[in-house]
Amino acid sequence: MIKHGSALILVALVASVAIGCTSSPAAITAPAAPTEAAPPATAAPTPAPTTATPAPPPDTPVPPPAALPPEPAPVEFEAADGQALQGLYYPAASDSAPLLVLVHWVGGDQHDWVEIAHWLQNRGLGGKGEKSAPWLDPSWFPPVPADQSLAVFTFSLRGCDESGCDNWTPDLWLLDAQAAMQAASELEGIDPQRIAAIGASIGADGAIDGCQWLNEQQGQAQCAGALSLSPGNYFDVPYAGAVAALDAEKHPAWCLASEGDAESAPTCRSATGDAYRMIIYEGNAHGMMLLKPGLDPDTLETVLDFLALVFGT
Repeated sequence: MIKHGSALILVALVASVAIGCTSSPAAITAPAAPTEAAPPATAAPTPAPTTATPAPPPDTPVPPPAALPPEPAPVEFEAADGQALQGLYYPAASDSAPLLVLVHWVGGDQHDWVEIAHWLQNRGLGGKGEKSAPWLDPSWFPPVPADQSLAVFTFSLRGCDESGCDNWTPDLWLLDAQAAMQAASELEGIDPQRIAAIGASIGADGAIDGCQWLNEQQGQAQCAGALSLSPGNYFDVPYAGAVAALDAEKHPAWCLASEGDAESAPTCRSATGDAYRMIIYEGNAHGMMLLKPGLDPDTLETVLDFLALVFGT
């Protein structure tokens, strides 16, 4: 038999053990995971050295074509009917220069223009000072500016030489004038868009008729104007009609004649146009005889004015 005191002690012990067994254990904190060291910063890779591609060299300027020698060069060409013709080409001092075609009168041939060709070419040739005719005496010619030089083309109509023309063949001379304009437009060293013509007497009609004809061909070449010394409708082409055709394209046509010239003065007066100019002198000088000093206005000064207008010089 167990005594009450001992029983109480036993109960107390059991309770104590029971309380100890049901007590919550202390919380356990997990150790922190070891921190990995951050990798060292890596510098941006240095690009491998490259060889720079050199810039292409600038285009080497192409020098302009050298001017042709100043001496007149013979030119052979044919009219539409196969007639062989002879011309002389006086090159300008620069390439792609304006070109002037000179058409002679019935009293001579292309050699009547030699001093005037040298004068407008302006390259130090000519100047012989012959006194046989005023157009061969350059002592009275007005100066051409030093920086100006024209290409010039002369030719002889069929049947004509320095003493004049053998037969009156205006229908064939028209073919010659047309062929000369075509041949001139194909010369080396000229600007085919800047061609003009000057003529005297039969050449006065040849100049404007040939100019009009060249423009009618619708090619690369263009005749920019014509100056006529004493025209007379000699080629059976109405002068007024040729002027009108040039005027429609705003190309100048100038006409010079003497009051006493029964054929030429009326011919000049028959034409009109916005780009047309007429000068009538006193007296009865005809053709090349208008190329002499003392006239007012001076005919060669008038030639320079005409060329400045058509070529913009």
